[in-house]
Amino acid sequence: MKYIGRTNLFLLITFGVSFLIAGLFYVFNGDLSSAGGFAITVIYMFVPMLSVLFVEKVVYKENIIDRLLISFKINKWFFIAWVLPLLVVLLTIIVSLFLPGVSFSPGSEGILNRYENMLPPEQIEEMRKQFESTAISPLWFILLQGMFAGITINAVAGFGEELGWRGFLTRQFSHMNFWKASILIGFIWGIWHAPIIAMGHNYPQHPIAGIFMMVAWCILLSPVFMYITIRAKSVIAASVLHGTINAIGALAMFMVAGGDDLTVGITGLSGFVAIAIIIAVLYIYDNSFSQKKVMKGLIEQHLPFNLQNTNTTEYGKG
Repeated sequence: MKYIGRTNLFLLITFGVSFLIAGLFYVFNGDLSSAGGFAITVIYMFVPMLSVLFVEKVVYKENIIDRLLISFKINKWFFIAWVLPLLVVLLTIIVSLFLPGVSFSPGSEGILNRYENMLPPEQIEEMRKQFESTAISPLWFILLQGMFAGITINAVAGFGEELGWRGFLTRQFSHMNFWKASILIGFIWGIWHAPIIAMGHNYPQHPIAGIFMMVAWCILLSPVFMYITIRAKSVIAASVLHGTINAIGALAMFMVAGGDDLTVGITGLSGFVAIAIIIAVLYIYDNSFSQKKVMKGLIEQHLPFNLQNTNTTEYGKG
């Protein structure tokens, strides 16, 4: 299988297995909002990691720890990766409030309104009773639980993707500059989501338009993930970022009333603006305050390992 090329082999396996899983789930009338649907999305997240392990360990017999930036050496960028999703959520909420017909909804009504068209009335009423019986606001509960999950179980699930996107592909595209590699990885990342987006994940109101939104969102978010990975010198930091975004991202939609899945929430237009602000801040920091200019030059200049005797241009060769 080596003649296919390392990058192409990874993409072939990742997309082939992922799309097969999603396709079978759809054929058997699977529902992503069910427990089975949750299990499928979790399995889906681990496909990139399993593909990397097959390509690197089985086919190419590589030592993957250093090659794929698997490092638990904690530094300040791990902490930034953990709290950055909270900033994205807050900025998304602020931007959402500038949209017509959108208002702040700090109580549980925001959550109930979002599920109104997805759950039967009796389940909505049951949720309402549960919220009213709790001493703490469900939004605070989601935040606290999400921040903890972001550095634990969600980070493990995030690693399932990040070993592929920010571990393997960062290595393979390290002959490119920061922006080109980020955009290309973001595009691949976004297209990979297409089958589950088409089944209603993230954009249940607009599953087809949601595919294009997800691709754009992944391209926009990719430089943030790339920057965190390179500065932390670890794909684990990217996994924490990924896991925490997944854990608390819904708060940006729950805390506002009005709008839809294309306009509010971190994967809506409001989230696009929030992420663009984060990128601008990182660019200013990198360009004006940091001694290490990660966003300039080739990625291989900023990675902590030796790339000699490694073919990093396989993608270009096909």
